[in-house]
Amino acid sequence: MSEAVVAKRYADALFQLSSEKNSVDKLVAELPVVKEVFQNDKKIGDFLNHPRISNDEKMKLIDEAFKQCDRDVINMLKILVERHRINALSEVVDAFIEQYNEANGIADATVYSVRALSEEEQAKVESSLKAELNKKSVSINNIVDPSLLGGLRIRIGNTIYDGSISGKLNRIKHQIASSTI
Repeated sequence: MSEAVVAKRYADALFQLSSEKNSVDKLVAELPVVKEVFQNDKKIGDFLNHPRISNDEKMKLIDEAFKQCDRDVINMLKILVERHRINALSEVVDAFIEQYNEANGIADATVYSVRALSEEEQAKVESSLKAELNKKSVSINNIVDPSLLGGLRIRIGNTIYDGSISGKLNRIKHQIASSTI
């Protein structure tokens, strides 16, 4: 079974549990921090994956390191360790956040532009995307990419909207190449 499918199942279970307990918002705040801890400190992952370290010691580490976190987050970490799936943590968090966003009408958009967008420009892009996608809210992450030459490239999930000059030039190039054959 692929890691993405496994991660989605854990995320679904955690989302359902936290929904029943009305703690979804708390978990949305905590899970990215937990993910960042694992990404920034490889020693934790190495320790939790080490075959010669007992599960009791691993559970003590989780209890101690994440004692400020919600009990459901700690239990999820323990389950991932017990089932040798701790490496899927990043995908579990991403799937949980994605499910939260879907349930609350939120879209995450990465907007590539030649220069940093002003707040006014970001607001215009956000309002256009909210109307186009029929979402309550769109959070924008602006990335500067001088190779675009001009215009914008927007990525939302697996969908890319390419209104950049370099994208238009590439499309023209492919049309010319395919019409001469």
